Amino acid sequence: MNKRLWRLLAMTAIAAMTAAACGSDEGSTSSAGGDCDEVVTKTDGTLTVATGETVFPPWMGVGDDVFDVPESGTGYEGALVFALAEELGFAEDAVSFVRTGFDEAIAPGAKDWDFNIQQYSITAERDEVVDFSDGYYQVEQAIIGRADSPAASAGSIDDLKSLQLGAAIGTTSLDYIDSVIEPDNDAQVYDDNAAAKAAFDAGQVDGIVFDLPTAYFITAVEITDASIIGVLPRSGDAPEELGMLFEDGSPLVPCVNDALATLVDNGTIDALEDEWLNQGGSVPTLDG
Repeated sequence: MNKRLWRLLAMTAIAAMTAAACGSDEGSTSSAGGDCDEVVTKTDGTLTVATGETVFPPWMGVGDDVFDVPESGTGYEGALVFALAEELGFAEDAVSFVRTGFDEAIAPGAKDWDFNIQQYSITAERDEVVDFSDGYYQVEQAIIGRADSPAASAGSIDDLKSLQLGAAIGTTSLDYIDSVIEPDNDAQVYDDNAAAKAAFDAGQVDGIVFDLPTAYFITAVEITDASIIGVLPRSGDAPEELGMLFEDGSPLVPCVNDALATLVDNGTIDALEDEWLNQGGSVPTLDG
């Protein structure tokens, strides 16, 4: 075989292997910048985003007419999805939402969506079976209670140990109670905010722990006779962060991270936090 023909066949083989690496029969591609000019997704021409069976303000669906409507692009996570989609090269009408249970999405195995966003804290345990994006929000925990409850006078974590506290099941708020506050009595555990409100109204708890943005919403809309008693001190060396969740080994992770970095650099993330999460007001931080 002459050298010219050999080189031609070699170049053809390399091109074929490169094309195979960049696409698959199951995925599709869309234009994006940087190192992710070809973004592989699960469904042809669509960015499929999973979120909760019900979505709540201030994260998604903010407003009476759009409650539980992630497609509205309202709320911090809702607006973030569409900002990321634009950076990845997808038009608004090319974004599709599906619903999953919170724990269901963390289970190992293949997923039929591109990423899942519903306030997933990035943890080493979860990262063993799924992948995460870089963090898109640093979480602070807060405790709410009535003005006349024992929790209202708390100035430190130690002051909370003798109280009856509650939190939603499967959340880092519950983990915080168990591992940081370590109360004398086991925490009350709730399936959802409605159950937490019922327990609060019945006087079964002195205080309930939520992430700070949710605490703002809860006290403004759902448990209006409660207030934020204080922000709880962060624990550990690294701050708790929320990340988008992917199936293990997803090739989309670096592309989403690139898009997220752009949104941080151009000020979009700060603007979204100011619009949807920062409610203002002076809330004290309890001592560790």
